[in-house]
Amino acid sequence: MDAEIRKPQTVLGVTCLAKTFYLHKREVWIQAFRDVSFHVGSGAITALAGLSGSGKSSILKCVYRTYRPSAGAIYYRTRAGENINLAQAADRDVLAIRRLEFGFVTQYLDCLPRQTALAVAAKPLLDRGVTREAAEAEAGGLFQLLRLPERLWRIPPATMSGGEKQKVNLVRGVLAGSRLLLLDEPAASLDPASAELVFDLILARRAAGVAILAVLHGKRELKQLADFQVRLAPPAGSKTLAVL
Repeated sequence: MDAEIRKPQTVLGVTCLAKTFYLHKREVWIQAFRDVSFHVGSGAITALAGLSGSGKSSILKCVYRTYRPSAGAIYYRTRAGENINLAQAADRDVLAIRRLEFGFVTQYLDCLPRQTALAVAAKPLLDRGVTREAAEAEAGGLFQLLRLPERLWRIPPATMSGGEKQKVNLVRGVLAGSRLLLLDEPAASLDPASAELVFDLILARRAAGVAILAVLHGKRELKQLADFQVRLAPPAGSKTLAVL
């Protein structure tokens, strides 16, 4: 008998999401995106794809609650099975979920200037009560997978190249994203060989059951990584949703 095929459990559900910004100097409202709906399942990669200006990065920031959405809902299912609307949740609740279950790999690494790369990457595990020895061992293992030279592990990322910083950024986000991982062009600053290592790591996280929402560019990345695509158009169009 064939093994039962199970659909991914929905971890994140976004419904009719919109975001507008007010530019005070020009006294105008700018719409980043509108009427966006999609879902992200465990063990699957959902890619946000579209032209520049279609709101891809802003959607990630709304999910992470760096931005508060102007309209719509973002339902997140926690490991405990509770459904929380991140668009309306209290800041303290969002911060708690980030600490325990979320990871976000942005395009630029933001960290304290004097921290070592190992300390930066291991911080999500330390925040969850993992011992420093175990946390740094896990971070170091991922550094090895991405071929970040060991001589760089004990120095601040500020002294590194853009590609090296992004590897630190990626490891920190992966270790934070035990249940949901947000990726904003994770390989944009990397050479082709390093990008392939990053893709392998992302696919390994998918295989481990992590739900992944990613901004990806290029047909190769989409074909290699995406299980589902959310095609976005600039807000001047009609609907901004097409899930394939």
